[in-house]
Amino acid sequence: MRISVSSDMDEPVARALLGELRDRGHDVVTHGALRPGDDPQWAACSEAAAREVAAGSADQAVVCCWTGTGASIAANKVPGVRAALCTDAYTADGARRWNDANVLALSLRLTSEPLLKEILEAWFAAEASTDTEDRANVARVERLDNDRNSLFPRRTSSA
Repeated sequence: MRISVSSDMDEPVARALLGELRDRGHDVVTHGALRPGDDPQWAACSEAAAREVAAGSADQAVVCCWTGTGASIAANKVPGVRAALCTDAYTADGARRWNDANVLALSLRLTSEPLLKEILEAWFAAEASTDTEDRANVARVERLDNDRNSLFPRRTSSA
């Protein structure tokens, strides 16, 4: 699986994340502080990773910042992305299962290496639910993306 990873800081847990993903056999593409010369700002690098998922050039993404909140917000602004901030394995399982999340957001501050392994194990073990109600909710979120794009077309700056 090709996974796009972003982090606004080159922290030990971000490096451990790269190692864990590669050890699991994934093709990893890095953004932000994990790629020399790249823009390390959380909004920019999270957007870059999320856009790869939306474009289909990455199967999933993991976006990181100090709290994980900014990274998840930025990723969720990209149409087609369902980013979930996960601080434990149960949340990661539910995000994949019930929300069909395709981007995992992590806190560099709260995520220890042992917890990281638990979260990743749950994330990759879970599959999107085929339950009618769960699929209807995911479809509704997709419609929200479509509605947002039609109601609020991207504006260009006049400056």
